[in-house]
Amino acid sequence: MSVKDDVLKFLLENKLEAVSGEEIASSLGVSRNAIWKAIKALRTEGYEIEAATNKGYTLVSDNNTLSEQGIRKHLNGNENIDLHILPVVDSTNNYIKRLAGDGSPEGVVAISEEQTAGKGRLGRKFESPKKTGIYMSILLRPTFSAEESLSITTIAAVATAKAIETVSGFETQIKWVNDIYMRERKVSGILTEASVNFESGKLEYAVLGIGINVKYPEGGFPDEISDIAGAVFEEECGDDIRCRIIAGIIDNFFEYYRKIPNSNHIEEYRSRSLLTGREISFIQGDEEKSGIVRDIDDDCHLLVEMPDGSIKEFSTGEVNIKKTFLKR
Repeated sequence: MSVKDDVLKFLLENKLEAVSGEEIASSLGVSRNAIWKAIKALRTEGYEIEAATNKGYTLVSDNNTLSEQGIRKHLNGNENIDLHILPVVDSTNNYIKRLAGDGSPEGVVAISEEQTAGKGRLGRKFESPKKTGIYMSILLRPTFSAEESLSITTIAAVATAKAIETVSGFETQIKWVNDIYMRERKVSGILTEASVNFESGKLEYAVLGIGINVKYPEGGFPDEISDIAGAVFEEECGDDIRCRIIAGIIDNFFEYYRKIPNSNHIEEYRSRSLLTGREISFIQGDEEKSGIVRDIDDDCHLLVEMPDGSIKEFSTGEVNIKKTFLKR
């Protein structure tokens, strides 16, 4: 780590407490001037650090700035994760795919303050304004079957929902198959991309992308998504929120992922289903159909009651809510 990173770690460990520049310099084995330069750089990045004569430096606020040290202090059992914190990137999924192509191992996590070409499902753009969201991707190299790998997205949905709930204290719901909702608005989307070895039929790697609107961007969301997009926090959120959510997602995800095919996450997924009991519309072939969602099975397929009373099973597709029915 750089001197700046070491200083930040020291301040985070002593947050709201004054520590002298001499103490920090002695602990890190660097000069007082190096400490001063590191403090100056951290302030430029957004950290609120007070300096008082004869007292030293105090980290008053991190202003929700993302940092490796800020995330690592909340990790529980995943300390070996390789974190890449980026100021801006085209897409964290693209970034991870480039690393995967170069042979990087499983467990690299890329997190960016901003994306210029964030990806959503079906080629859509995922809005990724600076400092208001979480934009992260994880490199996976599954050793299990391609069929079992389909659970990566649903595991990620549960992991993300639980992390948001733990940090915010608010309830989440999952809109099949990969969107997280709060207060009837979408706050998170998940996109899993994979490279398949056609000779073996197995995955060479998978890239799990997760985007979360933590708070509303200045001026609100663009008109084309303003009716559906929401944020975890409707008002200002406190310090450390994004780092805590990210750490929660990493811990939750790998706890389930390491247990595939016995991850036992489906009950938590099912209990958060936004669609169960609701009428939906969906496209099948060239025809739009509708039905009422009755359940989600153990393979995370949607079970839909058709107008004739039959139950159809759907494993993929795009659905829209038509109106709400009482769950039963």
